[in-house]
Formats: sequence, structure tokens, C-alpha cells
Amino acid sequence: MKTTPLSTAEAKRLKALRNLEILDTEPEQQYDEVTELASLVCEAPIALISLIDKNRQWFKSCIGIGKKETNREISFCQHAIASNKPVFEITDARIDARFKNNPLTFGENPVVFYAGVTLKDENGFALGTLCVIDHEPRTLDDRQRKALIYLANQVVQLFNIRLKNNVLRESQKQLKEKNTQLKNFAGVVSHDMKMPLANMIVTIDILKAKYANIIDEAGIEYLRNLKRSAFKLSDYISNILMHYESDNITDNNQIEEFKLNDLIEDIIGMLDITEDYQLHFPEKDLTLSTNRVALEQILLNLIGNSFKYNDKDKIIIHIECIEEEGFYNFVVTDNGIGIPKEKQKSIFELFSTAAEKDRRGSKGNGIGLSTVKKIIRNLGGDIKVESKVGLKTSFKFFIEKE
Repeated sequence: MKTTPLSTAEAKRLKALRNLEILDTEPEQQYDEVTELASLVCEAPIALISLIDKNRQWFKSCIGIGKKETNREISFCQHAIASNKPVFEITDARIDARFKNNPLTFGENPVVFYAGVTLKDENGFALGTLCVIDHEPRTLDDRQRKALIYLANQVVQLFNIRLKNNVLRESQKQLKEKNTQLKNFAGVVSHDMKMPLANMIVTIDILKAKYANIIDEAGIEYLRNLKRSAFKLSDYISNILMHYESDNITDNNQIEEFKLNDLIEDIIGMLDITEDYQLHFPEKDLTLSTNRVALEQILLNLIGNSFKYNDKDKIIIHIECIEEEGFYNFVVTDNGIGIPKEKQKSIFELFSTAAEKDRRGSKGNGIGLSTVKKIIRNLGGDIKVESKVGLKTSFKFFIEKE
């Protein structure tokens, strides 16, 4: 029996086959349907999707045969991938010089007739074949050859999809690992910074109280500025922690039943409100069934922003909630400074801000709305903004009912 020598590109071909990550995988319906169709169209008892490994041929799918692999040296498919023919066809292997001594041509169910189409990847590497086998001498007609080629093209497309999915899964894995590292880093740094900041704030108060008779007004103002900066940094750290811990809020799936207006009243109590304001509650005090902690974080941020980014003497906020099948739809509207149209798409990105300063002259950190969108997405919803500069801003979002 003659054997086909390995090509000079064999190492690259084997690497391409390894990159597919398909060898020794479980049967899959898409591949089995192709081999079954090839068997039916070609009226052949055996059909295979055969992949040529270094020392073996392995069958991703097989009809009419119980084996999953054979030795490469005796495989017909290695001849097919070296032939460069559209269809490599052997009418009677028993009288073909290349196969007449091949052990596969002997026995109870010998390989007598063989027809295979090479499966080439996007780079032209021959990975294996789609082939049909019969135990009697025969040939394919033109219709069957064309069908076999078309079916082989479909197998190649399945390979391409698999390869792209492999790349996507690896990218997702790396992204998840990097996100976990960033989350852990942010958590460690933030926690390590909060205690020194708390000590700094307490020390400032002690200095003001103990040395009030010594420090002049300018010095007192410096201490006030230092304290404001410390609080701002502490708030920034808290927001960072909330952003990276927001997944934990929704992952815990703490579903509760509660009155919406009670939640809003609790949120108003949390906010340090010194401005003149008017807040309109939803017309109907709905009983919600959802993650209360998550919704509290969403509304706390949106309502807080309605107060902070408002230049009116009297702040007016409207909160609406409509219950629909499977969802709660919310709208939070204020009469604030508004958001320029060119910034409305980016405000939900991390560290993106729409205004230079808030009502009290502080610059935002661009974390809150990013966290809000993240939590809403985790609750099966989405959020968008509608705004007119100088007139109003409306945040519209929905979440799934539980």
C-alpha cells in the first residue's frame, strides 16, 4: 500500500485543526444532519465528517459505522486532502494500486467505493473531508457530486462559526478575568482609603475646635476646604464601590413586596435637602414585587441628581410608575438645567459627566448614572433620557416584575 507523504505545511495545518478545538468533542446535531443528508443524496450506507490528525483520522460525525477513528496511514481521506480535486472518487479500491492492499478494503463490510470533498478553512488548510462510502463498486452522478460539494461547504461554514465562537469565548473569559481583577483592585484600594479619609475628617474637626483661638479666619477656611475635599473624595470612593458591587445587589435576588411611595419617602429622608422643592409622587401607590435595594439605589441616584443639577429657585420633581404585564415603567422628571443633546448618549458611560458643576459648585464624578444603567440592565430593563437644556430632564426606565 502506498501512502501520501506529509506536506511541508503540515505543521501549520495541524495548528489550524487544533485551533478549531473540535477533536474528541461530543456529537452535534448540525454535523449529524449533514452526514445523514450526504448518505441519502449519494445513496451510500456510510457518510463521514473526517478530520485528519497527526496520526489518526477522527470522525466528528458518522453514519453507518461504529468507529470514531482509524489510523491515518490507512485512511482514504488523507489521499483526498492531498489530491486538490473537487471530489476525490475511487470507484473500486480493490483494484486501485493505492488501496488494494489496504486492510479497510477487506472484511465483512469493506471500503470499496469512496468519494470525498476536502474541508478547507479560510486560510486554505485542508482539515479533513466530507465523504461517502459503499461496499460495492460504483460512481456518483453529477447531481450527487454537486450536492456533496454543497454539503461540504456547509460543514466549512460550521467550522468557521465554531472558530469565531471559540475566539469570542476566549475574549469573554479574558474580559471577565480583567473585570474581576479591576473590581478586586477597586475594592481593596477603596476600603484602604476610606479609613484614612475618616481620620482626616475627624482630625480637621479637632483642629478647628482645639485651636480656634489661634487659627485666623483664612486658616479656618483652609480647613473647611480640606474637609469638603475629603468628603468629596469619600463620596467618590463610595460611588466606585457601589459601581463594582452593583452586580452583588442584583445577584442576591432579594425580592420583596413593598409600597413604592414608602420607598420614595425613605429616599427623601436619606438626601440632605436644604433647597425649596416640590415632589410629586406617582398617582397610584403601587405595591411592587422586585429587588427593593436595587430600585432604591436607582431612584436615590436619579432623584439626587434632580436636586443637584438644578438651577431653579424651586425644584420640582415628578415621579411616575405604570405597571404593565411583566414590567414596571418609571419616569423621573425635573425642571433642572437639562442635558445638551450631544451629551445625552454618553452620560451612562463610566466617568462621563454632562455638567461642569452641580448646584453647590461641586463637579460630578460620572459614576452614578453608569451604575444606574448597570443595575437596571441586571434587572432585565433599560434606561433612556429625554432633556431640553434649561427646561427639564426625564429619565425613563423599566425593570422586570418578579
